[in-house]
Amino acid sequence: MSSHNPLMRLEQRAAEADQIIEYLKQQVHLLKEKAIVQANVREEKKLMAENAKLKNDIEELKKQLLEKEKRRGVREVAMPSGEAGVECCSKPTPPEPSGPALSAAPAAAVQSPPSKDEGKKKKPEKKGEKQEKKQAAPQEDATVDVSRLDMRVGRIVTAEKHPDADSLYVEQVDVGEASPRTVVSGLVKHIPLDQMQNRMAVLLCNLKPAKMRGVVSQAMVMCASSPDKVEILDPPSGAVPGDRVTFQGFPGEPDKELNPKKKVWEQVQPDLRTDSQCVATYKGAAFEITGKGVCKAQTMNNSGIK
Repeated sequence: MSSHNPLMRLEQRAAEADQIIEYLKQQVHLLKEKAIVQANVREEKKLMAENAKLKNDIEELKKQLLEKEKRRGVREVAMPSGEAGVECCSKPTPPEPSGPALSAAPAAAVQSPPSKDEGKKKKPEKKGEKQEKKQAAPQEDATVDVSRLDMRVGRIVTAEKHPDADSLYVEQVDVGEASPRTVVSGLVKHIPLDQMQNRMAVLLCNLKPAKMRGVVSQAMVMCASSPDKVEILDPPSGAVPGDRVTFQGFPGEPDKELNPKKKVWEQVQPDLRTDSQCVATYKGAAFEITGKGVCKAQTMNNSGIK
């Protein structure tokens, strides 16, 4: 008996241990499920809070959009268009008596016809404006010649290397205005930096400003140019910054700013050349500063200008 007792006790303890282990497994499983539920609840609360915030943001954006539409007059345009659709459906059924019927309707219905009339009035005005613009456009496009270019004498006050481009200079140029213009030129390979300082030049001043490697260029230095050589055009002695370059036989005032879409420069440029005496010309007419002389390249004859 005594020999069996320890074995029985061990078996009982093993059975109890198994029960305890099973119980602990169940408790761990329950705790895991509880943790998952709690995490889901927290996530759900977080999502609900975010949704509420998003709804508030959307409402605020809607209000801002409506305010902007009101300021731009979008609402006034949209209202007649919506009501116009209703009127179009109602007009075919009653022929002409619909006019008085509408006039006897509530205030909202009475207001809709004037808004439609206003819309009709606005449309002819816009068409008229478009027609005027179309008529003006041919006048502008009728003459495409060098008189459209605003070429002036300028003085390059300072020039330095472009901080981000080895082949470009950045110049400050006096063209007779209140402050110098910033000009970016690809002349590093052709003209030494010391020859760029405090020198007179001819500049095209009504190109649309363009950013070149982060620096906005407000004009273009005019040069005689070939694949191997480039020379800056020299104004005549006595010329001062701001003097306009004129061309005999091509009168007219230059554009305030050349429209890139019209490609005026691209059409005029092929006819800009130096003659056999190095004088800069357009179709044989010299680049002239009235009463002072003509603009020339130093040595380059029969070369293109750009």
